[in-house]
Amino acid sequence: MSEDVAARGFGERVRDTRERLEGDVDLWVATAGASGGVHLVPLSFLWDGDALLVSTPRSSVTSRNLLADPRVRVGLGPTRDVVLVDGTAEPVDVAELGAGTGDAFAEKTGFDPRKLDRPYQYFRIRPLRVQAWREANELPGRTLMRDGRWLDAPRAEGGLTP
Repeated sequence: MSEDVAARGFGERVRDTRERLEGDVDLWVATAGASGGVHLVPLSFLWDGDALLVSTPRSSVTSRNLLADPRVRVGLGPTRDVVLVDGTAEPVDVAELGAGTGDAFAEKTGFDPRKLDRPYQYFRIRPLRVQAWREANELPGRTLMRDGRWLDAPRAEGGLTP
């Protein structure tokens, strides 16, 4: 792509972002913790319309980091069609997960952490900010969600993005 391609409008960006959240299977999760340091790892996920559900070994650096500091940054898509999500992660025990959610996660991602010998920890990532862009011409208006709420087109198009 190049800057000759017209920037998408706010509504199209929101639709494209929601399609990516619903359709993609994998994402990058960045965490930081006092003992684990900064860590980046690819994980599979399930989007339920409000939050991302991921699972990783309970003993992993990612789990330890999220348990120590729930702040997380998630990246989806290629560099020329990126969605960035800043949010907070809540640990979810398998017993609290519910069979329907666990089954949906397993079906979408192709693996079922509930059936593995090694203990896995689920995390529900609640987005606080969502940004999406393809090229530099889409940097203005890239913030689609702020403070956990999807923005409306006039506010976002008004240049109120950080």
